[in-house]
Parts: sequence; structure tokens; C-alpha cells
Amino acid sequence: MTVRNLEALLKPTSIALIGASRQPKSIGAVVARNLFNAGFDGPVMPVNPHERSIEGVLCYPTVESLPITPDLAVICTPPDTVPDLVRRLGERGTKAAIVITAGFGELGPEGKALQQRVLDAARPHLMRIAGPNCLGVMVPGRGINASFAHVNPIKGDIALIAQSGAVVTSIADWATSRNVGFSHLISLGGMADVDFGDLLDYMAADYNTRAICLYVEAITHARKFMSAARAAARQKPVIVIRSGRTDEAAKAASSHTGALAGHDDVYDAAFRRAGMLRVVELDELFDAVETLAMGVQITGDRLAIVTNGGGIGVMATDTLIEEGGCLAGLDESVMAKLNAVLPPTWSRGNPIDIIGDASGKRYADTLAALVGDRNHDAILVINCPVAVADGAESARAVVDALKGRKHPVLTSWLGDSSAQEARHLFAANRIPTYETPSKAVRAFMHLVRYRKNQELLMETPVSTPEQFQVDEKAARAVIDAAIADGRGWLSEFEAKHVLEAYGIPVVETLKAGTPDEAAEAARRIGKPVALKILSVDIIHKSDIGGVQLHIKTPEEVRAKAVAMLERVRALRPDADIEGFTVQAMASKPGAHELIVGVADDPLFGPVLLFGQGGTSVEVVQDKALGLPPLNTNLAREMMSRTRVWKLLQGYRDRPPAANDQVALTLIKVSQLITDIAEIVELDINPLLADDTGVLALDARIKVAVPALVPGSRRLAIRPYPKKLEKRVKLNDGREFLLRPIRPEDEPIIHRMFERMTPEDIRLRFFAPMKRLSHQMAAKLTQIDYDREMALVAVAQMADGQDELYGIVRIAADPDNQKAEYAVMVRSDMKGKGLGYVLMTQIIEYARSRGIGEVFGEVLRENTTMLAMCHELGFTRRENREEPGVVEVRISLTEPSGDA
Repeated sequence: MTVRNLEALLKPTSIALIGASRQPKSIGAVVARNLFNAGFDGPVMPVNPHERSIEGVLCYPTVESLPITPDLAVICTPPDTVPDLVRRLGERGTKAAIVITAGFGELGPEGKALQQRVLDAARPHLMRIAGPNCLGVMVPGRGINASFAHVNPIKGDIALIAQSGAVVTSIADWATSRNVGFSHLISLGGMADVDFGDLLDYMAADYNTRAICLYVEAITHARKFMSAARAAARQKPVIVIRSGRTDEAAKAASSHTGALAGHDDVYDAAFRRAGMLRVVELDELFDAVETLAMGVQITGDRLAIVTNGGGIGVMATDTLIEEGGCLAGLDESVMAKLNAVLPPTWSRGNPIDIIGDASGKRYADTLAALVGDRNHDAILVINCPVAVADGAESARAVVDALKGRKHPVLTSWLGDSSAQEARHLFAANRIPTYETPSKAVRAFMHLVRYRKNQELLMETPVSTPEQFQVDEKAARAVIDAAIADGRGWLSEFEAKHVLEAYGIPVVETLKAGTPDEAAEAARRIGKPVALKILSVDIIHKSDIGGVQLHIKTPEEVRAKAVAMLERVRALRPDADIEGFTVQAMASKPGAHELIVGVADDPLFGPVLLFGQGGTSVEVVQDKALGLPPLNTNLAREMMSRTRVWKLLQGYRDRPPAANDQVALTLIKVSQLITDIAEIVELDINPLLADDTGVLALDARIKVAVPALVPGSRRLAIRPYPKKLEKRVKLNDGREFLLRPIRPEDEPIIHRMFERMTPEDIRLRFFAPMKRLSHQMAAKLTQIDYDREMALVAVAQMADGQDELYGIVRIAADPDNQKAEYAVMVRSDMKGKGLGYVLMTQIIEYARSRGIGEVFGEVLRENTTMLAMCHELGFTRRENREEPGVVEVRISLTEPSGDA
């Protein structure tokens, strides 16, 4: 389930409180008080067989005695009573319940079994369950406080969704004192049913919610979460804080990558990929909520700092640089304006120290010189309390100076009681204010990181070179043989064969069973070699002397092989030794040692890792994680989050590395693990990179039979569905490749748009459009294959480029019940049958996904489309709210399957 029946949970017209109580300080009494006093205008019906009335309202003894069926039930009774109550409510027609009661999944096997009984009771009635073990739900705009919180939050436009009830009450308390309001405050508790993915889908479509804040301890259903989070983050800001950052689940991992990919790092990668902003501390979440509540928008990372205390300005600068921001420059025109209004002793640079005796007028004059300047992206205004100037007066001057202006400004008035008036003034005028400059700078950097994540969501990737060919069959043959032998690890020799099959350059490597064969292999290579022990039981060969480098002659190879064999057998008598690998010493002087790897996360599935490699990789801890599938932009963004990235750009007499080849290696590994589910862990360490290219020196791959249960999803993000590619032929003999759309297709979308007539554009978009914006094109091309599908008809031109002739898409609701379609054919292809082919293919796809209905809206004058819909079996009816628009829909059969 996803958003189904969440209206009953969050927009009920009637509520029953099961377990209402008169006992002071009991949960049943507190919830009753909140429900009756929050302003809800529907009936609230308390249920308790031992009380006549609660809060002056007649009490009912049983669910069956309720005069009407409640949309929502709030349950505060003992755990063992809950399954039967849910069953009885479901039979009456109740569609949602909040189970505040604890004593379920958090108590172990018995509690989990009881929780399952609750779900089993709800399922036949499609009843949604929030909780158990939760604080409850508050919807201030509807007067709903179905919780045992101690405050009634203010109505606003921020949704807070948290697993912890304590976090909800803490934020509600903090926000009320600052006049910050909420559209929803939801405590998820045990998340037996309703979870983050469900509520993200709901809040993304909720017009009363402008921003979403999440407090996450753990998520369920990674793919559903990622799909919902990516969809929500495209529409409104999503801020997330997660506890449990010291999770050490990766300790048992055998590879470097497995050891480096801590579970919290994977969450971090998921949040970033979804376009959300992550904060670390609870007070950061408060600050981020405040920043969002004020609606501050920025376009870059350059900050101008105005302060009446030089030292405080320097400290703010330190925080800015440490957080990755930039100090804005002051051009000559701004300098001239500041010189005209500030004392001769001002700092003459940024931070702009306007001197300790600064009056309100001096603050206002300084802002007048800065507001509108394009050399900075935001202004931080700081005030330190002094005896010779009034901080409240300065605050009023700042407020007056910004009236009617939308320039991004943050403030920090230091002190306690002396700063209270100024802080209230800023809050009343929707100007973000923070207790310390460092908090203000971090809030600015929250905005910077959020903007970068959003840009990454909307950025068109460079087309990945098509020249690298994969040989999936060859790679699978190696892996299948190892699994058939009962082995968990491929040998280094086998691992390199797998990499070669995916076009990853590897150093020339020969296999030798004996020291004599090793010497012969060295003779064949004909240059200095590296000798390594070959054993699937020995993962880190150098730890036991299983690696010898720069051996010049075959005779030396033989001698060192004999010595290595004796040493390794003494240290690892348990290891099954196949022999040796002999590989040419790579001639890449000065090359960077990198690591590219894969670890399997129990929740998110395969995770990619990039960073500085070598034998000290776990000590250096220079890494970045990302979720597959990758494109060029995502690969380079991963690389940019490491310290070694700066070295890869070149320095002094060292040229830049071939970073496009490094990124391509990441893409190839992403494709490898997408194609072959049996790969559990993978290391390429080191991957040498210099200005001429990349070369894998060592590789290890762990394999296993996938242990997926039916219906589970291995990848958190559904990859490009290559199996949907097919050739189609029109009646006139013209042939096209029909394939799913890719983010790289934005340029050909623009070219197709240029070949459309104005009338065809109006019929498709219901309005005249002269050009297709980047934002619109990105929305059309960067889709979530798990919820949407767009099929394009392309033909390859003489220059090898794809030319787009038609596109059809469907967007399914989160419940996968209905999908809206849209189709567009290039104007010079109209009447040739391409539109009909596209529509039949997308209907076939929708049917394969178990979608029950496809619908669309067509202008009445679009007779060609209406005729085609009629031929395909669509029914039609006039849209009463939009004259001139016809609604068409077709019901499909329901065979399921994950296409």
C-alpha cells in the first residue's frame, strides 16, 4: 500500500477514541483532552465501557454501539486487545487507525507476532494503520490533535514526519515559541504499515504543505522510499535527520569496500541521491526548519558577512570555509558605496566590520549598499551587544531596510535577554535569525547543499560513450562456475576476466600453478613483473607476504615464488593455494592509486564506492558512496566528494588525470552490478589513473546466489529497463527503435520540439509554447522507471546521433492502480501510424505492470487523437470543470509482473 486511504488518517470527518479515559495523566485522558480541544469540527466519539462521559461527551461502550462509522479510530487500549478492535472497526468500514499503544514489534518475536495479527485484521478492509507505539497525529489546519503531546501546534505549511514521538513534541514546543506552524506532525512509531514512503507521496501532493521534515531511525522498503523521496524533493524541500550514525554493521565485511561502506554512509548516499537535505544535529533541524519557514532562496555559495564585531566576523568566516562555503568578494562599486557610509576604520573587505559603535542607521546604510549586488548570494548580519548602541534599534533598522526586498538575508543577534526583542522582531517579519553566527552559517550552507542536490536532480547528464561493449555472457560464465564450485570468492585472475568483459582495462596477467610456470610466464611477458599468491581463501595477500613487485628476471621470479609458497603455507596452512599470478608491472609513474568498489547493503542493496586507494585505504578513509545506476553526472559528483578529487585535477607539473575515464569506470562497474545480481562485494584496488587513462592492478569479487524473496527489489533505484527495447516497423516500411527514455535524451527532445508546429504543441500541452524549458525537458527525460515509463521512437542518423520522432508516457499513481498517458508525434510523422504503435506499446506495458486503468485528457478539437482512442477501446466523457476537454480512459486486465 501507499497513499490509499491516507485521507481517512489525515482528513477524517469523524473520529473514535478507543480507550478514552478520565484517569488523570493517563494516555487515554490526554488524547481525549487534545482531541476535544484542538478545534476539530466533526464528531469525536469516546469509547469506554466503564465511563458514562469523557470531557463532557457521551461515551460508548463498544465499537458496535457507535452511532456512525468513524473515518479514523485512535486506539489506546492494551496490546492484546488491538487486533480484535481493528477487525471490528474494519468490518464497520473504518479506513484508518492510529495505534498509540506500545508492546508490539519492539518487544521481540511475541510482539512482532501480535503486530502481524493487527495487520492481518486490517488487510481485508484496506484499513491503514499508523504506529503502533507512536505519539499520534496532529493536523493543525483541521483542528486534529490525535496525540498525547503537551502542546497544540500552530497551523502552518511544514510537515514533520518522525519515528520518535519525543522529537515531535520537542520540535512542536520549539516551533510554538517561535510562531512556526505545521501542516502535519506525524509520529510513525513502529511503522507496521504507514511509513515514510507513504507519507512522502501524500505530502508531495498536499497543497497545504510547502516543506517536509523527516526524523529517520530506519526506513522500510528502500525502493518505495527512494521513489517517493525523489518525487517529493522535486516538488518541495525535504530535510532529513537520522540517528544511529555510528552503526557498525560493516565490521564483518571481507573487502576494503565492505569495511568502508558504513550503514549510515549508505543512508547519506540515499538521501543525497533523492535530492533531500540532510542535517546532523537536532538543533540543525530546528535551524533548517526556521530557514525554510522564512522561504529563503539562494543561487550560490558566496556569503557576505556584516558585523559590528571583527572577531565574531572572523569566527563566522572560519565556519563558512570549514563548511565548504565561499566568502564573497566586494567589487569597486560596492566598496565605493561602503566607503561613503562607513567610518574610515571599517575593515575594507569581507567580513564587513562596521565597528562596535554601529547604530541602526549604519546597519541600514550597509545593507543598502549590498542589497541587489550580484557578487554575493546571501548576507549574514551579525550584532554583538555593546553599551554604546541599541541592538533592538539595529534590528528594527534591518527590518525596515529589507521591506519590499526579496534579497536573502540571515541574522544573528548575540546575547540572551538583550537579544530577545530583536529575535522576536525578525521572526515576526519572516527574517531567519539564529542564536550564534556559526548556526547562521550552517543554515546558509544547508541552503547551499540543498540547492546542489536539487540541481543534480535536474541536471542533464553527458551522454555515456556507447563504444564500451559489455560481454555479460562471459562475465556470468566465470561467476556461475565459481558458484557451482561452492566458492564465495573469485580468484584475482577470474575477477580480472569479469572486469575485462565489461571493458575495464586490466594489467596483463598470467596464471601459473608452480614456481617454474611462474618463471615461464615472466619470460612470456618479457618485462619486470609482479608476483602474487593465487588463493580464493586469501583476500588481503600483502598482509602475509603474498605480493612481490618489480621482479626483473624469470630466475628471480622462480626463487621468490618458492620462498612465497613456503611463507604463505606457514602462515595460512588452511588456505587452498592454486598457484600464482604473474602480471606485468604497470608503467604509470606518478599515477594516482584509487579504489572503486561495491558493497551490498541489507536495505538499499548494491552501493558503489570511490576514493583514494592503496594498502592504506582503510586508514585514509577518503571515500564517497553512491547508489546505482550511475550516469556521467552522478559518477563525477561522487568523485568530487573525495579529497583525492583535488589531486586528480592536476597540480604543479602534474597534469590532470583522465577523469572522464575514471567516471566511465564507475559507470561500467555500476552496469556490471546492475546486470549480475550474484556479485555481493567488489574491489578494484588500486585503480591507477593518470593523464593517459586508467588501469586496474588488483581486483577481488565476492559472489553468492541472490537470496531475494518474491516481490523484493535488489536495487533501491530501478535501472534503465533495457529489455523493453524493441524494433517496430510502420506500414510504410519505416523502422524505429522503441526504447525507454534516458536522462541523456534532453537534446533530442529539444530537437523534436523544434520540428513541431505551433498547433501540434498546443494540442499536446494545452497551451502555446515557443520553447521547451530545461526544467520541463528534465522532467520529461529524468523519470523514475518504477513509477513512470516513457517510450521513445528513435532512428539513428548518418552521424550516429539518435533522432526522435515520437514519445509516449504513462505516470502511475503511487498505488499502481491508474496511470495517466500522454503522447506526442513529430509533426512530419503525423498520419503514418506511429502514434498508434506508441499507444499500443504503452498500453501493453501498463497491463504488464498490473495497472488497472489508463486515462488521459484530450482537447475536443484534437479529433485525430480522439479517433485513435476510440479505435483502441477508450471510453470518453466531457470534463464538466474544463469545457473543451474530453476525458478518455481504458480499463485493463490485471496480470501482474515487474516489467
